[in-house]
Amino acid sequence: MEFKPGDVVQLKSGGPPMTVEHIGKQNHSDDIVVWCVWSEKVGARQEVKEYTFDPIVLRQYKSPYASIPTSRG
Repeated sequence: MEFKPGDVVQLKSGGPPMTVEHIGKQNHSDDIVVWCVWSEKVGARQEVKEYTFDPIVLRQYKSPYASIPTSRG
């Protein structure tokens, strides 16, 4: 799967939605990784977290609210 900066992704195993910040090689390796950022509640504060992931463990995030139909009367 191809990701691009700005995409919202999630680990295939679950977890919070994360935003793709950058895609590229990490350190002196030819392996492509995806840099992701997300916010996480820590106590009463929201903290920004970041981590790099192998693209194979990620999928496009699908909001559980995206498929709720709306009707206007």
